[in-house]
Amino acid sequence: MAAPTMEKPRTNEGAKVQTVTMAKALNMGLRAAMEADPKVLVLGEDVGKLGGVFRVTDGLQKDFGEQRVLDTPLAESGIIGTAIGLAIRGFRPVCEIQFDGFVFPGFDQIVSQLAKLHFRSQGKVKMPVVVRIPFGGGIGAVEHHSESPESYFAHTAGLKVVACSNPIDAYWMMQQAIASDDPVIFFEPKRRYWEKAQLDPGITPDPLFSSRVLRQGGSATVACYGPSVKTCLDAATAAEEDGIDLEVIDLRTLSPLDLGPVFDSVRRTGRLVLVSEAPSESSVTAEVATRVQQECFYSLEAPVLRVTGFDTPYPPSKLEEDFLPDLDRVLHAVDRSLAY
Repeated sequence: MAAPTMEKPRTNEGAKVQTVTMAKALNMGLRAAMEADPKVLVLGEDVGKLGGVFRVTDGLQKDFGEQRVLDTPLAESGIIGTAIGLAIRGFRPVCEIQFDGFVFPGFDQIVSQLAKLHFRSQGKVKMPVVVRIPFGGGIGAVEHHSESPESYFAHTAGLKVVACSNPIDAYWMMQQAIASDDPVIFFEPKRRYWEKAQLDPGITPDPLFSSRVLRQGGSATVACYGPSVKTCLDAATAAEEDGIDLEVIDLRTLSPLDLGPVFDSVRRTGRLVLVSEAPSESSVTAEVATRVQQECFYSLEAPVLRVTGFDTPYPPSKLEEDFLPDLDRVLHAVDRSLAY
């Protein structure tokens, strides 16, 4: 059976609307992709019998068997290397990295091999590999369990990088990533796994590599992604009480960036605040700020401001609330922007 090449998954018009968590939506997205194509495989540490640390793969091995949902040794380099070999043989593997900080033993395989084989082979060898990475903080975890490593991968030519922020996007973006012939690093905000939304499998989803305006406003633009999206929406609700009308944009795709909606918004509002849990230096927010300055210079009424994690290693869990961007820090940046 030929592997699908469409970016958008097929809609399921007869499916029932239901309220699901992000973890369940990801599970449903994986299941839909596996049902649609027998060449889709899932592999990783404890993804089979346990169903994954966050239960994202719960029930998949039972329903699809051990040949398609593979429990691997604790060796991230081996997981990615195996996936590359499977992709060369025509499969579409989905790798789970248990926690963000565990990806680095497999980093060499990702940036040296996975990202480059399609280009090296002049398109003859496709790499339809999805690497799922739970990322970000806010769950009180120990060291190496609360990283934000997205900038490493967004900097690497040959990789696509996306970050879902809600159950609806999680369901559709997972299927779209699996259908892509390019390798996709798929970031999942772990502290949002248990938040719920109504999912309608019958809708037509947005393209995978696109940003989206979540809330319209005219006072200032706030752009964010992943776990920061809910924080920014909450900040917009709070700001409304003071007569401040914030436009909130979910970037969704970190490489390639889709900044058209951001440019359009900034040309109207004249102000931009960027929010991310990652440290600020050499980051996705730094790239967006530069591009906006280049494209919207004469529209800006204030400097582009950023609210990010600090340029330090992630702190112990007792201090993480002081490290992560919260509602007050976002609103303070908005106030600074409006004061110019």
